[in-house]
Formats: sequence, structure tokens, C-alpha cells
Amino acid sequence: MNLSNLQPAEGSTHNQNKRLGRGEGSGKGGTAARGHKGAKSRSGYSKKIGFEGGQMPLQRRVPKFGFTNINRKEYQGINLDALQLLVDNGTVTDTVDFTVIVENRLATKNELVKILGRGELKAKLKVTAHKFTATAKAAIEAAGGEAVTL
Repeated sequence: MNLSNLQPAEGSTHNQNKRLGRGEGSGKGGTAARGHKGAKSRSGYSKKIGFEGGQMPLQRRVPKFGFTNINRKEYQGINLDALQLLVDNGTVTDTVDFTVIVENRLATKNELVKILGRGELKAKLKVTAHKFTATAKAAIEAAGGEAVTL
């Protein structure tokens, strides 16, 4: 073995491509396979999201309207029929608080919970949540339960 017949170990090299921009004799000199002129031939080129070749992009052509309230609070709604289902399954007996709601995957631990009035509640429950609709509160109290606001 000498310097004239050294080779890298089998499988250690991966890049078999021709090196670009290394003189005319290499066959990939001059424009380095980027073609002539234009943005794509320049160094540092990266296409912006939504770029349409200089035409006014769709996102800027379409009119904007409406208003987003930055102080809006999003609530995860839970209906009374969902609470009744928990009672029917034997999951809950007397109290429904935030931990019970999270354990039964009706909401996640970071969400605010609002009890909504769809369905009917037959069981006497002490329900604890962030908000209640008027109909839900009335239905819980009519069943002999208690609605506690967090």
C-alpha cells in the first residue's frame, strides 16, 4: 500500500456528485448549473412564502375585514347531557369538579370550562366550573344540586 492507491473505507463516502463552480474544465463551471440571471441564480436566495414572482400575492389581494378581540376568553363547553352520561356510567356520584372533568377528558387542564344547558340532568350534583349558562344553572338547581363558580 502506498499513497497512490489509498481509498476511503467501503461505505464511508456518500457524496458522489460533481462539484459545482470549480472551473470550465469540470463541466459544471461558469453558472454552476444555476442557469443565467434571475433570483434563483443568486447566492442567499430563498423564496418567501406566498411569493408569486412579483405579482401581488393572494394574501395581499384579498380584502381584510372584521376585528379580533385580544381580550376574548375561550371556554370549553360541556353540556348537561355529558354530565348525565358520567352519572349513568357510574363515573361520578355526587360532585363534578375540574379534576373530574380533566380525568374524563371533557377538557384539558389549561382550558376554562363553561357548563351549557343542552339535555337534562336527573342526578343531584355539586358542579364546579368557571362559568354556567342561566339554563344550565337552573337545571342543576332544579335537580337538587349546586352550581359553584370557580
